[in-house]
Amino acid sequence: MASGRGKEAAPGERPAPKRITADYLRRAALHYLERYSVPAVQLQRVLLRKVERSCRHHGQDPQAFRTAVEEIVRSCVVSGLVDDRRFAEARAQSLRRKGRSARAVAAGLATKGVERGLVAEVVATDEETELDAARIAARRKRLGPWSRGDRVAQRQKHIAALARAGFSLAIARAVIDDAGEGG
Repeated sequence: MASGRGKEAAPGERPAPKRITADYLRRAALHYLERYSVPAVQLQRVLLRKVERSCRHHGQDPQAFRTAVEEIVRSCVVSGLVDDRRFAEARAQSLRRKGRSARAVAAGLATKGVERGLVAEVVATDEETELDAARIAARRKRLGPWSRGDRVAQRQKHIAALARAGFSLAIARAVIDDAGEGG
């Protein structure tokens, strides 16, 4: 205890969690939303984790705070601080720019808690968009036209790598056999 402010955590340990109140949860939600754009389900998970940790430490019942968490998440949605559609569209665009396939984008959004119907709307793509994403992925992984080794000997491995990334076999073949046009 170097400072006189109370108990401090030992090096490598987390400090003791604060006692949960509705006001604390509201401030925690706003603080989290200042840093991250998340869907409503993800915000709820974060707040419930805080509740669980605090209640475990202080011997409280976590169920007592469930309605408070739901109310805070609902108020964030109503006020526009949390918008699942806006989150899903921005996240999908970001992942596509990184060369993720439509399947990988859909899986990533589902993992974050975005509703299945909204995922289907946001991820709906045409073949050209998928081809562009596959080219980006191949360039980043140095596959096909961007490889430095023997392209002919590595062709099947490169196609398999794109297929594992979620691209169709036709798209993977088109990109690997491409001479680098379009990207």
